[in-house]
Amino acid sequence: MARIVFVGAGSVEFTKNVLSDILTFPELGDSTTLVLHDIDAERLATAEAMAAWMVAKLGLGAKVEAHLDRRRAVEGADYVINEIAVGGYSATRTDFEIPRRYGLRQTIADTLGIGGIFRALRTIPVMVGLGNDLAELAPDALLLNYTNPMAMIPRAVYQGTPFKNVVGLCHSVRDTQARLASLVGVPEEEVSFVTAGANHQAFVLKFEHQGRDLYPALDEVIAADPELRRTVRVEMYRRFGHFPTESSEHGSEYLPWFLHHDDQVEHFRIPVEIYLRWSEENLDTYEETRRRLAAGEGVEIEPAMELASEVIHSIETGTPRVVHGNVRNDGLIANLPAGACVEVPCLVDRAGVRPTRIGALPPQLAALNGTFLNVGELTVLAALEGRREHVYHAAMLDPNAAATLTLRQIHDLVDEMIAAHGDLMPEGVR
Repeated sequence: MARIVFVGAGSVEFTKNVLSDILTFPELGDSTTLVLHDIDAERLATAEAMAAWMVAKLGLGAKVEAHLDRRRAVEGADYVINEIAVGGYSATRTDFEIPRRYGLRQTIADTLGIGGIFRALRTIPVMVGLGNDLAELAPDALLLNYTNPMAMIPRAVYQGTPFKNVVGLCHSVRDTQARLASLVGVPEEEVSFVTAGANHQAFVLKFEHQGRDLYPALDEVIAADPELRRTVRVEMYRRFGHFPTESSEHGSEYLPWFLHHDDQVEHFRIPVEIYLRWSEENLDTYEETRRRLAAGEGVEIEPAMELASEVIHSIETGTPRVVHGNVRNDGLIANLPAGACVEVPCLVDRAGVRPTRIGALPPQLAALNGTFLNVGELTVLAALEGRREHVYHAAMLDPNAAATLTLRQIHDLVDEMIAAHGDLMPEGVR
């Protein structure tokens, strides 16, 4: 019987999606213990009520536990799915509001940039605690991380704790591959893809159908569609030669060429601060879920093909799948640093998660990834070693901040952000 732990289970919409998958897999639904953990008692109670309702609705034998204490939750775990948001909506607002006063634009602010740096700084201490707990209480567990910034969070675990069995999961590669297949009119299952790089800045290296390169067909589609050409990701494809996996709104804030320029924001239709609107919608969704459960209406149970549930199913049943995981590089991508967290195809079956060795990226892509990963490395070191100076270094090297602000402004912005986040910051940084 698999013991599957949800850390941050109060993110009820995501928890619902994974539960819908697990409970509708015939091999898992009757023989699983679902363990929910959150530090927010109200959200934990909501997640518990939701899980219990789903199990009863489907008439299954799965067990449900809920624990405010993380150590009780993870003890003996087989799988731990991490979905925490340290500081919640309030911290997210801070990540936007203070940089905005300095004239710094952001869209999502959870992966790179000032927002990504500070999301990492407040998340890494919690993840180090979780990694240490797993090393002691569940050393054979697999930690499946969804929390951004993805290039930093798994790295902080495998670099800063004895626990190494961590894989980051993100939808961006899968969604991009489906989008590209649709654009060129070829069924996705017939397309051969190789996609790799840093999470949220990976690139489609191979895009073929029966040995035929599909990039020329994509070029024809783009040439015929002026709306496609007004997107950041198409502009990046045209300039760098390979299609990027991240959405235009998200990808724009990892680069120096877009958000600082009014005409580029307008031309590429970049939705500045869109994540704040999404976060407010998520709060509304949570309240609606609470209302429905209290009224006995329950929730929709519909398989969502979440990557975590597919990984668990493949390991438990031996069903082979390929997923894109974020893992320690160790030579998987030859021209990126060995200690970096990279996103590569992984074979998953009863043997576990086995990453694919890619070789070298095209040099222009490796150079772009290097700029991205440098910010993450310095941020992780700042958190693990308690070195405030590395927060300044990371912010100064961030492409968007460097394109927008002076060195003095970046220094002052970092100081103000550290003060605003207060006790959420790692020791030595605050």
